[in-house]
Amino acid sequence: MITLGLTGSIGMGKSTVAAMFVDEGVPVFDADAAVHQLQGPGGVIVPAIEQAFPGTTGPNGVDRAALGAAVFGDDAAMKRLEAIVHPAVGAARAAFVAAHQDAPIIVFDVPLLFETGGDRGVDKVVVVSASAEVQRARVLARPGQSPERLAAILARQLPDAEKQTRADFVIATDVPIDQTRDAVRAVIACLLAGTGG
Repeated sequence: MITLGLTGSIGMGKSTVAAMFVDEGVPVFDADAAVHQLQGPGGVIVPAIEQAFPGTTGPNGVDRAALGAAVFGDDAAMKRLEAIVHPAVGAARAAFVAAHQDAPIIVFDVPLLFETGGDRGVDKVVVVSASAEVQRARVLARPGQSPERLAAILARQLPDAEKQTRADFVIATDVPIDQTRDAVRAVIACLLAGTGG
């Protein structure tokens, strides 16, 4: 089994590329989706989050806006939250691997792969990228985003250029979508042929 880390900064099109891997029959573990499930109604980490950040949960699980307000811009609070979330995501990831142990390739979709050292736990890394102008336009088109919020998010992420230099593969998403899909297929073919990188 080849493990492939899929990463990219906010607004780069990582979710689109992840869906393309799924379309090609490659199992994808979505770390963000795992977090949503863990923090959703009845989620296993909801009680610990409520204890650490009182008033940030309710019947629907974690109130993401309230939790975001409690940790945004506070490194110590973010570290407390990560200490709750990361082990639970690790357990979900282990279960995913066990469920797909016969797959020739599996993908771990992790937004902060390099920032958390996750790149050391995979065989190869794909970075999804687009121009800074396209990235900014995509992010600012999302509800609740602002230039200030984007700047704060980017400050926590490695610059795109550095991610690209550390990647085994770079897939562009500021090109026609068929080119992006062809790039995904080329990565899969390269890995299956044993010529990855």
